[in-house]
Amino acid sequence: MTTHQSTAPSPSGRARLQAFGGFLTAMVIPNMGAFIAWGLITALFIPDGWIPNESLNTLVDPLIKYMLPLLLAYSGGHLVHGQRGGVAGVIGTIGLVVGSDIPMFLGAMVMGPLSAWIIKRWDGIIQPRIRPGFEMVVNNFGLGIIGFVLCIISFKFIGPVIESLNSGLTWVINALVNTGVLPLVAVLNEPAKVLFLNNVIDQGIYYPLGMQAAQTAGKSIFFVLASNPGPGLGLLIAYWLFSGNKIMKETAPGAMIIHFLGGIHEIYFPYVLAKPITLLGMMAGAASGIATAQVFNAGLVAGPSPGSIFAYIMLTPRGNHLGIVADVVVATLVSFLVNAALLRASARKDAAIGDAEFEQARARSAAMKQEGKGLLAAVTADGTQVATKTIGKVIFACDAGMGSSTMGASLFRKRLDEAGISVEVGNTAIERVPDDADVIVTHKNLAERAANANPGVEIVSIENYLSDAHIDDLYSRIESQQEADK
Repeated sequence: MTTHQSTAPSPSGRARLQAFGGFLTAMVIPNMGAFIAWGLITALFIPDGWIPNESLNTLVDPLIKYMLPLLLAYSGGHLVHGQRGGVAGVIGTIGLVVGSDIPMFLGAMVMGPLSAWIIKRWDGIIQPRIRPGFEMVVNNFGLGIIGFVLCIISFKFIGPVIESLNSGLTWVINALVNTGVLPLVAVLNEPAKVLFLNNVIDQGIYYPLGMQAAQTAGKSIFFVLASNPGPGLGLLIAYWLFSGNKIMKETAPGAMIIHFLGGIHEIYFPYVLAKPITLLGMMAGAASGIATAQVFNAGLVAGPSPGSIFAYIMLTPRGNHLGIVADVVVATLVSFLVNAALLRASARKDAAIGDAEFEQARARSAAMKQEGKGLLAAVTADGTQVATKTIGKVIFACDAGMGSSTMGASLFRKRLDEAGISVEVGNTAIERVPDDADVIVTHKNLAERAANANPGVEIVSIENYLSDAHIDDLYSRIESQQEADK
């Protein structure tokens, strides 16, 4: 059983990268509605759009140059230091925006949090020393003066540096596109996904460069490099038809719907982790999809978030639907064929392992139901048992507090409601778990990061949001708690 109470171990390199990716995601995802709005305006009203309109086309440049970077800056600043941090982030970033000829997405994702961090440090030093009655004067003028300095520095010095870095990165990516080796990024993307490291690449590189490219071309292939739902769909179909593992086979159809239509790609990660060799099929499918998009010169007008087929279709510009559909279909077919061969080759072995794991899960669940009603037990990080407090609030956590955590919380809440059990269930980003949470449920690859971000809170690490023994164990504990309170 991997339920444990965190002891705040030193974070590993992977946990640090996950945290960084989670921070980038927390900056980008809340603003995806604005990015999609810009994408739709671009797809509709530019000269090559669905309904060209010279007047409405004038919205395109101001939105991408000013609104979107400043939204990112405010979100990043707010994550660091609340509203004051958000305001500082905008002031610091506007210098970059005005002083640059390109959309300053990368700059906003740097300058927003940095400006907020500087204000946070200032507040930590000054606020304890402010005399009563002078708080507003000191706080407002402190923010104003520091913001003024940051704006000038970003305009004169930081902006040109970031613009040079952005140009260098753009040159490297465009070189990959021009030489035809862009499909090879799938070798990096697919393993990064299942280790929850993809947000560093997607939100940190692909999305900013994609928006920059879309400003001039009205579309970008960067948006389909890591978000294609095809490889995951092919994997799940292969598990459904050829897996010898009973649990995987039975849950695959439901996972297909959630992944392909709902756009929650995390749902297929456990299937890859259960059999890592299927990464070969995922990489082959993703690379084939990218190559197909290149052949058709296809792209999207904005980042599809979530990565649903519906988002893909809605964000496809005029004349690109054939290429985008071919991209998804080819990726699905190649992933299915490779993974089907891999699963068929080990179907008998997988069946034996699957049955054993299923029986162990049932035994653990039954044992949990027989535990004493007065004292519940949990396992700590070092394997010892400790008494746990009454569970009143369960939080499902993931990178951005959306997607997989939303789905997990919804399923668990429904399960408790049907049993008449009154326990609060919510979902959020790992770094934003409320202080009164009793239990955090998260994917096993995010458990270390969750423990570091929330010391002293019990962590339940899982592999599958649809069917997982540790979620069953948690439910049994809450059920026993409910009976003990009667």
